[in-house]
Amino acid sequence: MRRSRFFLPTLKEVPAEAQIASHQLMLRAGMIRQAAAGIYSWLPLGFRVLKNVEQIVREEQDAAGGQELLMPTIQSAELWRESGRYDDYGREMLRITDRHGREMLFGPTNEELITDIFRASVKSYRDLPKLLYHIQWKFRDEIRPRFGVMRGREFLMKDSYSFDLDEAGARRAYRKMFVAYLRTFARMGLKAIPMRADSGAIGGDMSHEFIVLAETGESDVYCHNDFLSFDPLSTAIDYDGDLEPELARWTSLYAATDEKHDAEEAKKLGNALVHARGIEVGHIFYFGSKYSEPMNAVVAGPDDKPVTVVMGSYGIGVSRLVGAIIEAYHDPLGIIWPESVAPFKVGLINLRVGDEACDRASEDVYGKLRATGVEVLYDDRDERAGIKFADMDLIGLPWRVTVGPRGIAKGAVEVKQRSSGAVEEISIESALSRLAV
Repeated sequence: MRRSRFFLPTLKEVPAEAQIASHQLMLRAGMIRQAAAGIYSWLPLGFRVLKNVEQIVREEQDAAGGQELLMPTIQSAELWRESGRYDDYGREMLRITDRHGREMLFGPTNEELITDIFRASVKSYRDLPKLLYHIQWKFRDEIRPRFGVMRGREFLMKDSYSFDLDEAGARRAYRKMFVAYLRTFARMGLKAIPMRADSGAIGGDMSHEFIVLAETGESDVYCHNDFLSFDPLSTAIDYDGDLEPELARWTSLYAATDEKHDAEEAKKLGNALVHARGIEVGHIFYFGSKYSEPMNAVVAGPDDKPVTVVMGSYGIGVSRLVGAIIEAYHDPLGIIWPESVAPFKVGLINLRVGDEACDRASEDVYGKLRATGVEVLYDDRDERAGIKFADMDLIGLPWRVTVGPRGIAKGAVEVKQRSSGAVEEISIESALSRLAV
C-alpha cells in the first residue's frame, strides 16, 4: 500500500481524553476514532490489526475442533426469560423495543441463543460433542467506559460454546479451551497467566481468567517463575488424544488466584511467586446445566432416555487484545507490533522522492517484496525525512527499509528492526532475502 493513498490520519499531540498508552497511541496512530462514549470506528490501520488478531483466534479455535457460525447482535428477550437472566443481568444490558412492541436486546453474550440453536437441531448423543463459536460485536452499557478499546461499550468478542453428554466430556472441552487460549495469546507474542476466577453473571462452578502481563494492567497476578519462561507453542498439541498429561504439565507451572499469597503459601508451592500486573483478555467457564436445564436442551442418551446436555462457554476479547498488545509492546516513540499481528510487516521509506535512482530502487523493493507476499506500507510522500521516520516509529511496523541517495550509490539500503532498534546498511538483495520470509 502506498502511503500517499492510505487513509492514515496520524496525530502529533496526545489527545487529552486518553489516559493510558494504548488509547493514546491508537488515536495518534490513526487506528480508531471515537463515535460515542465507549464506541469506536476502526480506521484502516487499526482494522488490519483487528483482522489479524481475529484470524489467530479463529485458527486456534478451528484447531481445537470448533466450528464457526455467526449469530446476530440483536436477540429476543423471551430467550433470556427462559434462562432466568433477563431481569437479573442488570443495567449493562441494552434493552430495546421494536415497532411491534416486542422486547429485544443488544446481546452482551450468547448462551441463550446458542442453546436455542442447539436444542432445535441436536437430538441424539451420537451428535455430541459439539463446540460452536462465533466472532461478533457485543454491547454492554458500561457506566464509565474508559481506556479506549480496553473498556468500551461496544467490542468484538469470540465466544465458544461446548455441548457434551456428561460432566467428564464437558470438562474435557474446558481443558481444550484452556490449552487453545494459551496458544492463542502466545502466537500474538503475549504471556498469558490463567487465573482462577468468579463466574459472575455467566454462572457455573469453574472458571479461569486469562491475564496478559502488562505494567499498566488493572489485575494483580501471581505466578511461578517457571511459567514466565514457558512457551505454549513449544510442543504440538493433539486435541483428539489424551490431553490430561499435557494439561497437567502446563497447569503445574502456574499458581494464581484472586487472593493475596503469603510467604508460607509460596513455600508450599515449592517456588517463589512473582507478582505482576496484567490485563484480562479471555475468560472460560464450565457451568453444567445452568442453561440447558431451564431451556430444555436434551438429547436421547445411549439407553434412549432424555439427557440434559452439559455446557461451557469461552470468551476472548478480540478488540481488547489490540489494546493489550500495545500496552505490552510500546516505547516513547510509539507502538512495537509483533509480526504476527502487525498491519504491515515492512515500512518502506523513499528519502528523496523525485530522485530517479531513489524512485527506481524504491519501486523495485516495493514490487519485489509484494510479489513474495510481504505486506508493505510504502511512504512515497514528498515529506521531510523526520516526519516519515516519526510516523513509522509511531505506527510500529516490525521492519523499516530506508532508500536514500547515499545508500543507493553503493547499492545498499538501511534496514531497522523496530523491536530491537538495530540498524544496518546492507545490499538490496540481502534486504529482500531477509524480509521475504
